[in-house]
Amino acid sequence: MMQTQKPGDRIFPDQTGERYTLRAQNVTKRYGATVALNDAHLEVKKGESHALVGRNGAGKSTLVSILTGLASPDQGIVEFSGQIAPPLTDREEWRRKVACVYQKSTIIPTLSVAENLYLNRQQRSGPTISWRRMRREAQELLDSWSLPVKAADLADTLTVEQRQMVEIARALSFGADFIILDEPTAQLDGKGIDRLFTRMRALQEGDISTLFISHHLAEIFEICDTVTVFRDARHILTAPVASMNHDELVSAMTGEQGKVDLRGGASTIREGAPVLTVDKLSLDGLYDGVSFDVAPGEVLGVTGSGSSGRIALAESIAGLRKPSSGTVQVAGQAVKPGSVPDALRAGIGFVPRDRHHEGLVEGLSLAENITMTVPSRISRHGIISNKRRDAFAQRMIDELSIRASGPEQVVGSLSGGNQQKVVMGRAIADRPKALVLMHPTAGVDVRSKATLLESINSVRSDGAAVLIVSDELDDLRPCDRLIVMVHGRIVKEFNRDWADADVVAATEGITEQ
Repeated sequence: MMQTQKPGDRIFPDQTGERYTLRAQNVTKRYGATVALNDAHLEVKKGESHALVGRNGAGKSTLVSILTGLASPDQGIVEFSGQIAPPLTDREEWRRKVACVYQKSTIIPTLSVAENLYLNRQQRSGPTISWRRMRREAQELLDSWSLPVKAADLADTLTVEQRQMVEIARALSFGADFIILDEPTAQLDGKGIDRLFTRMRALQEGDISTLFISHHLAEIFEICDTVTVFRDARHILTAPVASMNHDELVSAMTGEQGKVDLRGGASTIREGAPVLTVDKLSLDGLYDGVSFDVAPGEVLGVTGSGSSGRIALAESIAGLRKPSSGTVQVAGQAVKPGSVPDALRAGIGFVPRDRHHEGLVEGLSLAENITMTVPSRISRHGIISNKRRDAFAQRMIDELSIRASGPEQVVGSLSGGNQQKVVMGRAIADRPKALVLMHPTAGVDVRSKATLLESINSVRSDGAAVLIVSDELDDLRPCDRLIVMVHGRIVKEFNRDWADADVVAATEGITEQ
């Protein structure tokens, strides 16, 4: 049972002299027979950047839902700045206590920036909305954040980074001094991440506390003061970031000693004609004259900044964009430009950049999502067999170590890492000849990264060509070769023994090593 203190009561005597923005103690949450949090606790000091890490399913999302007033704990206490959290029904008071920017954007693309900033709290003049005043105040808010965005712009025209900054500005405009950033760098390039971190440091100087949730451990060491680890729904440790190294943090998250190998094993390149051939592919304004071959069993990486053209290139190969010139061939067969069905028929498997908008139908089951591209394998006389579908999905669940109650579980209820495994499962379900992976481990924990990258081994060992397109170095570690794109052109190629510093330098346009 919840303790009986009333909202506003002071419940944690402070004998240390520390000032805390958040204290959560003995928090337990159950969903039926599932224990989502078990006697967990978290303390965030004023002006602190505090990391919360753990494998997918560790309890992080459940804690966030409790800290933002979307769910109540079965047991335990949550306190903001010395006062107990408000009741769930008082949404305005929750917004004044805590702001949250989720990995999945809540910006409505068909509304203007001003309308998004003041959604459900529009400026009024009597009974009518004062649009002029709302746009003026929205522009003042944008200018205070030095955002090069106009209040009247449609949100659909913003970049991923701009949408995220608008969300942060909107969240903090309610007056909260505590902000939760859930995987904020998952869709940003290197320069965008630098700008985000600059803003986070400015928030700290203003005595605003940040709870930073990320699977990119290098970012934890760069931006955070303190780290808390959850594992199996429990609090494992809280420690100064400076007192830990990477391996110690991984061990705390996984309960295992030693490093997690993301290299992907020995090369499996075979002799023979290329499986994937890209010849002089161009798309006006995005990339120009890109050519490369991928041999049987080879893993080729493509990296670069957000303006490099790598994303548009990958989407063109998979049929999502129509190039203006050039060709794509799989095993000598030309792929019709801009045609996803033809790319699938040619044997191209694809993991898109954003699983939420492009990779999943979140209201359908795991089985329905994972078998979308293989109806012939699960049908009989043209009719889908639920038994065959579920059996096929169960094999993929076992192969990719997907944590789910079964094939029938709604995919939107899975953790982020398990959702990404479903997207990967669908991509490899039909034994592709060529596999194109965009940011394949976005928003997943270090152990799930290893599982996802290990799945590449089974594909390439069958002689398939694999193309990994990402700016995340861990994604690229299994690659036999790595090409770097700058402003739409290939500027550098590295062999398997590439060094991080050299790749980063080439990505930034420094090609002389």
